[in-house]
Amino acid sequence: MAPFLPGQPLPTGQSDARFGSGTYLRDGVVRASLLGEIEHKDGVLILQPFTRPHPPAPGSVVLGTITRLSPLQAFIAISVVDGIPLPLGEEFTGVIRTQDVRATEKDRIKISDCFRGGDVVRGQVISLGDARSYYITTARNDLGVIFATSEAGATLEPVSWLEMRCPRTGSVEKRKCAKPDGL
Repeated sequence: MAPFLPGQPLPTGQSDARFGSGTYLRDGVVRASLLGEIEHKDGVLILQPFTRPHPPAPGSVVLGTITRLSPLQAFIAISVVDGIPLPLGEEFTGVIRTQDVRATEKDRIKISDCFRGGDVVRGQVISLGDARSYYITTARNDLGVIFATSEAGATLEPVSWLEMRCPRTGSVEKRKCAKPDGL
């Protein structure tokens, strides 16, 4: 459920409900007094402050979009850290180097065969990198491309660890896929 904004009416659910911290009554309507999420404790509805997302740290699982490719690395705009979306306009930059794409055959990897601009990727932060970006790995089976669009504009479907298929045209495109369902 999305967090409630200050001043936003809260769903009361029952006429005998009691309200606690993070709420106030105005014109007979119970409202949020802070950015938060509803929680029920001992029959009292309270608003818990919404936790602000933290910056990526080593071990954090991130989601982001590939913004740029070079022969040796892919650049990713990180928008979700450990399952918490970053506020609009706030994002971090990550780099996926060729040696961090897969756990095996690291010397045979071509970045252009693993990612394309606009792909949504799940990765794990391995280090803080340089002053501008985080180093990201997709070497685990559950990490890699989770959403991609074909040249025909359709959502690609994973068919193996290394390929995705366009449902419209049937053409196959190379990607480093996160573990596809059923494989």
